[in-house]
Amino acid sequence: MDLQSFVHTIADFPKPGIQYQDILPILASPEAFATCTEQLADAIKSFGKVDKIVGLDARGFLFGAALALHCHLPFVVLRKAGKLPGEAYQQKYDLEYGHATIELQKNAIQPQERVVLIDDVLATGGTLKAGCQLIKQAGAHVVGCVVVLELVSLAGRERFGDYPLKTLLTA
Repeated sequence: MDLQSFVHTIADFPKPGIQYQDILPILASPEAFATCTEQLADAIKSFGKVDKIVGLDARGFLFGAALALHCHLPFVVLRKAGKLPGEAYQQKYDLEYGHATIELQKNAIQPQERVVLIDDVLATGGTLKAGCQLIKQAGAHVVGCVVVLELVSLAGRERFGDYPLKTLLTA
């Protein structure tokens, strides 16, 4: 199945001049979503042993939960500030359109665990980099990152660090 055919370009969203790459049609098709999940599972095999899948707020949750279920691994969320109960690590970062903070519950990942971080789109790399930094704060190891779509022209791959990265699609 050609997953690229499920990616639609939306002109001038969220502001004029932006060519937004919409991957939600993948989720709207059970066949495409299943194919995407299988391809993500294949992509993480090169990372070796994985203890947990960690998904970034919010669409990383959708792909990450499906991937974790498919791989029979625990799933952990990184959320926007103020959305998690209990003590949390925090990391501030820059977005394409502003600034944000994400959090990780302090008991969600144990030191020395090997985790894969997943997000829907790699744009400028700020969110993925912040996620890797949070996992490092917890004492765990990011063995790799996976994204469904990489926006190559924004050069996010060069900005987020030396972590192994697998992408399914590019635009």
